[in-house]
Amino acid sequence: MPDIAAFRGIRYDLGHVGSLSDVIAPPYDVIDSELQRRLYAQNDANCVRLILGLDEPGDDEFNNRYTRAARYLKEWLRDGVLFAEADPALYVYHQEFEVAGQKALRRGFMCRTRLEPFGEGNIHPHEETHGGAKADRLKLWQNCRANLSQIFGLYPDPENIAQDLLEEAIAGQTPLEATDHLGVLHRLWPVTDIEVITRVTAAMGGKPVYIADGHHRYETACTYRDQLRTEAEARGEKFDEQHPANFVLMMCVSMSDPGMIVLPTHRLFRGLPPMTSDQLCEKLGPYFEIQPAGAGPERAPELWEEIEIEDSQETLALFTAVDQEWIMVRLNDAGKKQMAEVASDQCGQWQGLGVSLLHRLIVETLLDRPNLQAPKYVRGIDEVVDGLKHGDSVGRDHTGQEASGGRFELAALVMPATLEHIRAISNAAERMPAKSTYFYPKLLSGLVINPLE
Repeated sequence: MPDIAAFRGIRYDLGHVGSLSDVIAPPYDVIDSELQRRLYAQNDANCVRLILGLDEPGDDEFNNRYTRAARYLKEWLRDGVLFAEADPALYVYHQEFEVAGQKALRRGFMCRTRLEPFGEGNIHPHEETHGGAKADRLKLWQNCRANLSQIFGLYPDPENIAQDLLEEAIAGQTPLEATDHLGVLHRLWPVTDIEVITRVTAAMGGKPVYIADGHHRYETACTYRDQLRTEAEARGEKFDEQHPANFVLMMCVSMSDPGMIVLPTHRLFRGLPPMTSDQLCEKLGPYFEIQPAGAGPERAPELWEEIEIEDSQETLALFTAVDQEWIMVRLNDAGKKQMAEVASDQCGQWQGLGVSLLHRLIVETLLDRPNLQAPKYVRGIDEVVDGLKHGDSVGRDHTGQEASGGRFELAALVMPATLEHIRAISNAAERMPAKSTYFYPKLLSGLVINPLE
């Protein structure tokens, strides 16, 4: 793993804000307009004003949501709403949540991690990124000069040595607690003991990191650092290698942590010509074993349960809006051969992903839509049902902008990639299709801020 370091994080003073639950927020890219307004109303110091501020009439290049975020941050520090940690710390972070009625606990810790360009060190991406989202985050960082939310990094540690060192250090200590809008309980413990920090740093030495969430923010961090370095050199100054901008705020979670759960991201497609299930079967038939799977959006939960039990990347459920019919498709040998041909530029692990089969083989090749607009990505099966029934659901695209539209012509239920897929494909220096994974729960913004000055 690259260098990690403790840091003097910026945190909320509960004496000023009361409940930590009132000032935290989920990541900016999962906040829709309704939740944004709710968070604004929840507390005048809610961190949504920093990570995803409202646009206002008359905004220009000198007065906008980015400049307002910087002003809020400065004022909150001045007024004591926020304070800087007295000593450098690692921040142990637990999340308690439920999945399918079962309670789970995910454990990790936040630190500064030295930046490395993807492909040149031990930090590996697994998804593609988009320019719009990076430009948005860069404007925010240039104004605020701080990491307002953390990158989510996974590292191999079969015995969970690093995390256990921290768990021992916080035993018996009272955590800071916040509950988010989904009912997930978040707990935070600053660890300032120098000996513990040294031992954790040593335990992490040499381990690779796989970015789970935050690819756009990681690349933005590299761009921001490079800009500062260029500015320093233009002034005839040397850019200090220990400057905070050489690092990024990262949540580190062991790939062996029992609470490390990967959930699916299903797809709702627009932009395809209307087609019946029979027409879809005709196009897919040579490459998949196909069976009718019932009618109506309400069938989605049962079909997803069947796919989960089967636990195969090669099994998908597809819905055609014209006739409201579902089909279950399973890749056959001819399909494997065809996928190997159309995805010859990718490794075998990539070719075998359900999302790869869906996008590269089915949509781009068999349906001949290589430039189809990005689908609406949905996580819960209830969202699939709702989207197919109403079709005018509003969400956010990859840039964080609101997106809406008419009927979805095609839906797909697809298995998520596994942690082993992430490791294998990242080690092959390849990236998965967008939204191949959904790591639940999301990491909160507002627990700790990493200053870049």
